Amino acid sequence: MFDILVYLYETYYRPDACPEPAALARKLSAVGFDDVEISEALLWLTDLTEMAGAEQGASWSSSGTRFYLEQEYDALGSAAVGFIQFLESAKVLSAMQREIVVERALALKESPVGLGKLKIIVLMLLWSQGKEPDALMFDDLFGSDDEQVPRLLH
Repeated sequence: MFDILVYLYETYYRPDACPEPAALARKLSAVGFDDVEISEALLWLTDLTEMAGAEQGASWSSSGTRFYLEQEYDALGSAAVGFIQFLESAKVLSAMQREIVVERALALKESPVGLGKLKIIVLMLLWSQGKEPDALMFDDLFGSDDEQVPRLLH
């Protein structure tokens, strides 16, 4: 499924440039993606798009601290929770966007959600809202997930 999401991000600059779901499914099938994966990806993306559209119309904001339920923390994992907190503190994600990312990650039914997959979820959320991360944040979203690689400060 994530290969399809990355393909969509790389192929279609904006989500409104994507063809209708039926035509998109045919294009993805022609490129070589599996029909089951295509169905899963399009359903997941449709749910994301609906939530992202609702977030843009919402008028609330939060400056409080997000406490994760034990089940959420176990499903996400400490690396994913830490990265979400980093993105929120860097003002890349709003509180509502954070909740969408958490919900979409939990919808995967994976435990723990890999950091690479979480980064793709964030990227797809921003893409679905027509927002583009700045160059440094883009590097973080597409950078190496290997925790053995040291990060330079300069």
